[in-house]
Amino acid sequence: MISIEDALRAITGALETLPAEMVPLSQAAGRVLAADVISRRCQPPVAVSAMDGWAVRAADVAQAPAELTEIGESPAGGSFDGTVGPGEAVRIFTGAPLPAGADCIVIQENIEAIGKRIKVAVAGRANAHIRAAGLDFRPGQIGLAAGRRLGPSDIGLAAAMDNPWLSVRRKPRVALLSTGDELVRPGEPIGPNQIVSSNSFALAALIEASGGIAIDLGIARDNRDSLTGLVEAARGFDLLVTLGGISVGAYDLVRDVLGSRGLRLDFWQIAIRPGKPLMFGECDGIPVLGIPGNPVSSLICGVVFLRPALHRLLGLDDDPIPPASALLGTELRANDRRQDYIRARLSRNAAGTEVATPFSTQDSSMLSVLATADCLIVRPPFAPAAKAGEPVTVIHRAGLW
Repeated sequence: MISIEDALRAITGALETLPAEMVPLSQAAGRVLAADVISRRCQPPVAVSAMDGWAVRAADVAQAPAELTEIGESPAGGSFDGTVGPGEAVRIFTGAPLPAGADCIVIQENIEAIGKRIKVAVAGRANAHIRAAGLDFRPGQIGLAAGRRLGPSDIGLAAAMDNPWLSVRRKPRVALLSTGDELVRPGEPIGPNQIVSSNSFALAALIEASGGIAIDLGIARDNRDSLTGLVEAARGFDLLVTLGGISVGAYDLVRDVLGSRGLRLDFWQIAIRPGKPLMFGECDGIPVLGIPGNPVSSLICGVVFLRPALHRLLGLDDDPIPPASALLGTELRANDRRQDYIRARLSRNAAGTEVATPFSTQDSSMLSVLATADCLIVRPPFAPAAKAGEPVTVIHRAGLW
């Protein structure tokens, strides 16, 4: 068995970041930038008012009360084309251009307007309530750096910078291949010795949430012809993920069938619990990640190995499974040589610190426990026995499972 760290290095080292493609801004949310977003304009393009009020000369309102004469109006989307002189004021609205000669905005709450007579009750100062030209950004400025996953505010900034198209990484296309005579799809007739297939649906959701495209190739039966036919359908994908069939049983045929097609196997077993029988290699030019068939093992291995693989394909540098810290809610025995991912609930103690309490049952077939878990407690290989209240590393659910 190899360590999780060695396995991750092998997986990410074998993958290359995917090429870029241009997409319209309306379709760029959640995508990963392949090139910097550069501003094509100045924002604001000229000095504008930050408030509704009157544009005046600061010298005229340095002391209050003061009385001025309104000579015009500057609306948003319009302008006042004259010049503000001594003793004069221009009615102005938020976002409207600052008239020539004015260097201060007196907000309307501090004004009493009687016809064209403007009485200023509170003194003003130079540049008050004015947004300078280029306050937000200027032409040529980098607004968003390559390698960033685009969120709503990023899309807004790219739009404000006048970028209708963005260069983003192509979404990884991942083929999912389930194996086993015992499996049927949800809603299909179920035989007395069969179960409903869930792994492909769970991992497809993880792939889509991580920025990829999941294509379910179907369920290969426990014979070489069925498996060979579906493996052939994976040609052209960026990654093939097989689910089940990689252990040492008589019907675990994935390694055998892929081997007959030239599989170059990097590793087969990982020091992880749950999920020891995990495989990675290359077949017909396609990277292959073989994930165990137990539902919890499948999804946890998806989080630990598949998600980092997708990050590598997308060119993301952030931690794909960010760790956190919590206090242990109950004692744990010493660990063996396999890194353990223990399903746990989170609560808070009187001091407000998170406390992670493992479920009493950790069976790798029990999706109900994983679906209820708030976090995974990460127990390194050979970790000593731990007492309640000791700090532990956890992975928060955070949409990962």
